[in-house]
Amino acid sequence: MNPPETTVAPAPVRRRIHPAWTVAAVAFLALVGAAGFRAAPGVLMVPLQTEFGWSTTVLSAAVSINLVLFGLTAPFAAALMERFGIRAVTAVALVLIGAGSALTVLVTQSWQILLTWGLLIGLGTGSMALVFAATIANTWFAKSRGLVIGILTAGSAAGQLVFLPFIAALAQDPGWRQASLLIGAGALAVVPLVLMFLKNSPADVGVLPYGATPPAPGPDAGAESSGPEPTRTAAGQEVREPRRNAAVRALQVLKRASKVRTFWALVAGFAICGATTNGLIGTHFIPSAHDHGMPETTAAGLLAVVGLFDIIGTIASGWLTDRFNPRILLAVYYQFRGIGLLVLPLLLSATVQPSMIVFVVIYGLDWVATVPPTAAICRQVFGADGSVVFGWVFAAHQLGAAAAALAAGAVRDATGQYTYAWFAAAAMCTIAAVISATIRKDARKPESVPVPA
Repeated sequence: MNPPETTVAPAPVRRRIHPAWTVAAVAFLALVGAAGFRAAPGVLMVPLQTEFGWSTTVLSAAVSINLVLFGLTAPFAAALMERFGIRAVTAVALVLIGAGSALTVLVTQSWQILLTWGLLIGLGTGSMALVFAATIANTWFAKSRGLVIGILTAGSAAGQLVFLPFIAALAQDPGWRQASLLIGAGALAVVPLVLMFLKNSPADVGVLPYGATPPAPGPDAGAESSGPEPTRTAAGQEVREPRRNAAVRALQVLKRASKVRTFWALVAGFAICGATTNGLIGTHFIPSAHDHGMPETTAAGLLAVVGLFDIIGTIASGWLTDRFNPRILLAVYYQFRGIGLLVLPLLLSATVQPSMIVFVVIYGLDWVATVPPTAAICRQVFGADGSVVFGWVFAAHQLGAAAAALAAGAVRDATGQYTYAWFAAAAMCTIAAVISATIRKDARKPESVPVPA
């Protein structure tokens, strides 16, 4: 009698590259494609004024509407990604950015620029805001989240770096309309990659988040969740929460977060962060340099260098966030930024001096280095709600940017220069540094998800 045959289970297939890194790579490209417009207002403002005679305040108002929608869309976009999936929301956002940029070539009245720059592109970029980076990191990664957020945040800087020199050159010859079409094409080119490769969650491809360990069998398995992945029962089975209305979800999270002091500290600091980056430097650096006799293409080149060092600084900030106290990092970042803004009026001239190069390098390293530590604090304090909370914090970032963009334009029209705007921004950075340094160390930890018996 022959012995019974034993069936040997096939060894699990080992993937050389975890799918999370593929998703992160596509997300990076999507952020690059969506970032084209971030470089546009400062470059296109002077050509539009020349052709249509619109004031700096009118064009600043268009940028402000964009920044407001950019910010207010973010928390709802995070909830929409939970409801409909990351891929669908990202694809629609890129289409809106592409459409808004392309339709800009048809404008003849000032209200039309408010519609294209403001409404369409604002909604699109808001759905592709930095909360997108936090959502990818929290969904697909159980470790190295700070580094991943830093890399993805750098995607926006990379987009600025890629597009800005071309936009500046096209705006000079043949004209700003071709520059707008380039921005639209850059956003739409990424849509096929998003639809093909940007998966919604690790469960879609049958894996755990990168760095996560399978739950050990036993009554305590799954008692704690290391990320926003579905809750697991004691047997290790996934239990997905019922789908909820995205707007209700976002507002419920805001209600809970508003009762926590740390939330308001992050809101205040990030509002100042937005005012001193997108609102002032991003929108008004090129027009201000032009006021001092510097050619627009030269000023655009300097802003592109800011984008280059932003990539380095943001990735480094992500690495530091995984290792050091994020509140201390925020305080240092804001204070260095304030010093840079304080001396900027002394550096602007018709030619590029070595001191301006130093400013550009330092400001670039600090541009959005604040994002990884801010997202980390949101995750530490608010747990699974962290991505949506970061969306609301980012909304404050853009509201601050919108207010600063409009105010700086009004200051320029009233005084003929931007000097008072730079000094006010430097003072605000000191306030942000103090607020960040005083965020309480004893921030509450996310509550564990109860496990069904």
